[in-house]
Amino acid sequence: MAGENTLFYVLGGAVLADLALGEHLTTTDRQRVSSVAGHPPTDALLHPAWDYLAEKPRGVQTALAAIGPALREPVLERLIARGDIDQEPRKVLGLFRTTALRDGRTERRSRLLADVRRVLVDGAEPQARVVALAALLSASGTLPQFHREIPWTSPVISRAKEFEQGGWGADAAGAAVTRTATATVVNSVIMAISVSPRS
Repeated sequence: MAGENTLFYVLGGAVLADLALGEHLTTTDRQRVSSVAGHPPTDALLHPAWDYLAEKPRGVQTALAAIGPALREPVLERLIARGDIDQEPRKVLGLFRTTALRDGRTERRSRLLADVRRVLVDGAEPQARVVALAALLSASGTLPQFHREIPWTSPVISRAKEFEQGGWGADAAGAAVTRTATATVVNSVIMAISVSPRS
């Protein structure tokens, strides 16, 4: 699967960004993050990362490497259970059974991409989760794959890079601390992906 060797960084980054946006995570300095004591998330996908960071502050790169690899299967299972992704049995060479994944029945993908398009193409005032998603898509190198929905133009590239670098605007997250923690996570994902070979 394209991007498989960097997927765990993006999934780990998404979990850490979601923890930061929910104020379950804070930065102890520019490179380390820790859980906010007594404020665990209710989402089962986020809880293992919160537990890991509750033990002691960790470097974001360390946290990504620890929590990212275990996320693919539970995230995929959740998306399939909700109908966001469908599984389709197939045969390869008429002999080997395999399963293909395709867009599900919920239109969640199209809604998310429409939100990202409004921010990157139309210049709409960004919401924090949409900015984090746009920054992670850009950092992962997968944003050009969505050219049909989000035209891959110079202004879009510039805006996405601005989000990668933490230029989210004053209203993108409610508090400066939350913006800082989330931007730290996204920037660490960018650094991790940039030194990792892409498929």
